[in-house]
Amino acid sequence: MSDTRTAKPDAPAVTRSIPLWACGLAGAAAAIAGLLPWLATGMRLPLQNLWDAPTLPDAMPLALLPFSQYFLTHLFGLIVTGSAAAGIAARAIRPRLPRGGFALLFTGTLVVQIAATAQSTAVVSTGLRQGAESTLYLAVVTAVCILSIGVGALALGLIARAPRGGALIGLALGALAVSEWVSAILRPFTTMAVEWAYSLTGLIQWVAPVLVGIAIAWAGIDTIGRIAAALGSLVLIWVTPALITGVANAAGSRVLAHDPPAMIEYALQVFQMALLMPELALRPIIAAVVVAALGLALREATRRRAQARLRAEV
Repeated sequence: MSDTRTAKPDAPAVTRSIPLWACGLAGAAAAIAGLLPWLATGMRLPLQNLWDAPTLPDAMPLALLPFSQYFLTHLFGLIVTGSAAAGIAARAIRPRLPRGGFALLFTGTLVVQIAATAQSTAVVSTGLRQGAESTLYLAVVTAVCILSIGVGALALGLIARAPRGGALIGLALGALAVSEWVSAILRPFTTMAVEWAYSLTGLIQWVAPVLVGIAIAWAGIDTIGRIAAALGSLVLIWVTPALITGVANAAGSRVLAHDPPAMIEYALQVFQMALLMPELALRPIIAAVVVAALGLALREATRRRAQARLRAEV
């Protein structure tokens, strides 16, 4: 006797949610990964111009962040890179995030960064000599850390939760931070005059444009919002390096260290010069556009190949 029972369709696969504790751990791990270039150096606080007592470099206290006017751009890179990594992880596992999982991942990232800022601020404040100049110095460096945490939180949220156009802006912020993150990795080697590190420093300027170009190709330019986001990303890689150049040059000047108004004026002058010099301003934009164009062309070719395969199967 033949079996006339109707076969039941296969049940849809059930995606298991990630445990809540793992979400928080993922955010904390991403933030720690962002700090790795500094943690790997041994975390000895950089020498401070306003330190209360003469101290050898190896005797400086340990700090979770390189608090110094000479490391301001690295602070941005270390913090924002961790946040961008957390955002990418959250987007990748979004289908498996439980209720409240993203909030816990976001919190885990911020807790590590806030704790690192608080610990470093406390260590530096106990060693600086008394005076208004020390108070101003500590406030400025702490403010840079807080601003970086805010920018990182914005990038994390956009990458993890926004549509592709919004995520593209978050990825562009992350790309700019990664450039400084790579620079932080190479800094100890350049300080020791390692030849290969010097040769690699010339390539750092291309990190952000290449990553932004890849992000534009991923997001696409098939809607008005995505086109606007792509243009906004190009503006970011035009303006931000000039801003970083201005801040780094002004903050690293010992001559201007005792004259904040002059330091700000000098930073603005360098920023304007770097922003408007074609040989500096155009290179990252052109590089990002070329990488984006190649990525979009590859994406379109892949799509057409897939469509042709489907038509052949039909």
